[in-house]
Amino acid sequence: MKTIALKSGKDRSLLRKHPWVFSGALNLQEEIQNGELVRVVNKKGQFLGIGHYQNASIAVRVISFNDVAVDHAFWVNALRKASETRTRLSLPNDDTTIYRLVHGEGDMLTGLVIDIYDDTAVIQPHSHGMYLQAKEVSEALKDVLGSSLTTCILKHPSNVKDEGAEVLFGESKAIFETKEWNITYKLDLLNGQKTGFFVDQRENRRRLGEYSKGKKVLNTFCYNGGFSLCALKAGAEKVVSIDVSKPAIEQTKNNLIANGFDPELHECIAMDTFEYMQQNSEDFDVIVLDPPAFAKKISARHNAIKGYTRLNAMALRQIKPGGILFTFSCSQVVDKTLFYNAIVAAAIQAGRNVKVLERLSQPADHPVSIFHPEGEYLKGLILEVN
Repeated sequence: MKTIALKSGKDRSLLRKHPWVFSGALNLQEEIQNGELVRVVNKKGQFLGIGHYQNASIAVRVISFNDVAVDHAFWVNALRKASETRTRLSLPNDDTTIYRLVHGEGDMLTGLVIDIYDDTAVIQPHSHGMYLQAKEVSEALKDVLGSSLTTCILKHPSNVKDEGAEVLFGESKAIFETKEWNITYKLDLLNGQKTGFFVDQRENRRRLGEYSKGKKVLNTFCYNGGFSLCALKAGAEKVVSIDVSKPAIEQTKNNLIANGFDPELHECIAMDTFEYMQQNSEDFDVIVLDPPAFAKKISARHNAIKGYTRLNAMALRQIKPGGILFTFSCSQVVDKTLFYNAIVAAAIQAGRNVKVLERLSQPADHPVSIFHPEGEYLKGLILEVN
């Protein structure tokens, strides 16, 4: 394992257990390949951490603040700790077999996400180093989850190779069946967005159901229909699901059929959400705005805030008096204050009186390290509009 020294005074964040080392802090003396494991030391040579090197702004993603061997035992120990946390959260359970086993920095496995779908694990690396070690991770998963795990899928990060996925072990199939809140989902884990489902909205989908009985609900950016299915299960009068992706709309339709919902109560439309909102003449009791990340880099943050403001203003103009708006941002670079201010601007533009009923975030199986507040990326509000 090669050693990287930091410049003078650049060790403060690591001493505070923040797991990122930025490129400007490095004093590189030798060539290091993308994805290599490295030991990080301060200017005096004192050990600080072990992580994966990457030729990027975040140059080292630390996975241990102890000077240990990163071997099979390391991965088994780290995954077992993560699994114990989920067991404490009663995941999985009789009603829900979809959950997040590893949430990157929140589980001290920086750059790694693992979602579980019943007996299938989906590994999603967010660093080159984690991608290179994915097979080692999958072998450790066998030891930790035992016979409950039959299949492991690796999602290819776009910055490493062509997007897509491969089956590391187990059965390759087009559709995997699993459940959340006792709702059946038929998911394309190999080709779907993220790991195949937006696992982070589980608790917020349940909350939507509590607001949906007897209501007319619009679910925008619906993907495979999670919010829509929860609304229908709770007794929504009608649900309209919008997504620009035709395959996503087909998945939504298949999930509706799998749960036996009356097709007369649901309409699926393959269309850009902004375009739909511009021409929509229906008024809804409940609207869900759960767009993809509008900004993945700080340089795109200003335009993202403008996008959130425009989208929410459109929804606020259309919703019925007394209506409920669920609105979200998953852009890490747009913090809670910036997102809130964008919604305030939208309310002013729409000329509506808006109350904040609840503030929403990600569920407990997406933990946030107290030393890495950036891990709290999902922000949401439940608003009453008059």
